[in-house]
Amino acid sequence: MEVTTVGDVTVVTLPARVDTTSAGDVETAFNALLSDGVRSVVADFGANEYVSSAGLRVFLTVLKFLEQHDGRIVLCAMQPFVNDVFEISGFSDLFVIVESREDAVARFA
Repeated sequence: MEVTTVGDVTVVTLPARVDTTSAGDVETAFNALLSDGVRSVVADFGANEYVSSAGLRVFLTVLKFLEQHDGRIVLCAMQPFVNDVFEISGFSDLFVIVESREDAVARFA
């Protein structure tokens, strides 16, 4: 995962797959950011091609933490298949999902 900062927003570029193999590493990376006080997060799915139920659990955990600590997460640049996974699972109702990284960062302005 690549982590960059745009102003006060932390942008996390996700790996190609967030599945049972990689979900633990993704969760560890998010937990480190949250422990460091990050509260404005953009999750960039531009390079991501697959999210499993294990991956969905990671995003739900991050969302719940941020909601409890006055933070927010915005998801962006989802490929059609990944967007379908979020739609079918009902997760698209829980998250703010926008088209581009720029749109996501703008949500924090």
